[in-house]
Amino acid sequence: MHHIAAVGLLLIGSQIWAASPSVERSQQDRWIDLTHDLSSDAVFWPTAEPFELTTDAEGFTEAGYFYSAYSFRAAEHGGTHLDAPVHFAEGRQTTDEVPLSRLIGEAVVVDVRTQADRNRDYQLSVGDLENFEKHHGRIEPGTIVLVRTGYSRFWPDAERYLGTAKRGAAGVAELSFPGIHPAAAQWLAARHVASVGIDTASIDYGRSKDFGTHVALMTENVPAFENLADLSALPPRGSFIVALPTKIRGGSGGPLRIVARLPR
Repeated sequence: MHHIAAVGLLLIGSQIWAASPSVERSQQDRWIDLTHDLSSDAVFWPTAEPFELTTDAEGFTEAGYFYSAYSFRAAEHGGTHLDAPVHFAEGRQTTDEVPLSRLIGEAVVVDVRTQADRNRDYQLSVGDLENFEKHHGRIEPGTIVLVRTGYSRFWPDAERYLGTAKRGAAGVAELSFPGIHPAAAQWLAARHVASVGIDTASIDYGRSKDFGTHVALMTENVPAFENLADLSALPPRGSFIVALPTKIRGGSGGPLRIVARLPR
């Protein structure tokens, strides 16, 4: 019998799998959470009902053990969340239909903080994307593209993050934050990217009236991740994203837990 000290073996059917190296790698990997907490402080669209958590049970039971259970209520599109393609494109994929290949994969981070700090209404341009490729290489099909504006630092201050603390239609009228220009969205869709994310409340900038960026991407079944948390730890290229939404059948979006594995 051979003595195997470093590698654990797992027999599955007729195949033998080496287990320990992958476990060792996972322990060495550095993972970053890109998700804002869902709470009553979370930023929601001015016309959406905010997150609410209610207590169903909390305390010690007659049997002597502690037990807690809660109920929550929330709009699909609040906090860190997924926009499924059907959100802005009739007949396109619903939340439960978005394939994992669009939610898990290699990512690039396009940094437009300088532009966004100068102009709250800045929109990522085709020029920004071309400049990224000039310095960091081509954005290949299947890539997850994240846009860093730096606005996550304002969370959860709605006035600084959204440009207004007003609710309802009055709040929508005063929205002001960076986004992605529809022409850049068309450019990304033509590159067949997997998905697009941003650290603001919408991939369309706050003053948008026609949501052309949503339409351009989602017509091509490209989903979006919105209200991402701090992207500062991610390099321009090389991080690996896992973005898993609540699997709502027939949904137009849903709460999202998104994390990034950093390159060694």
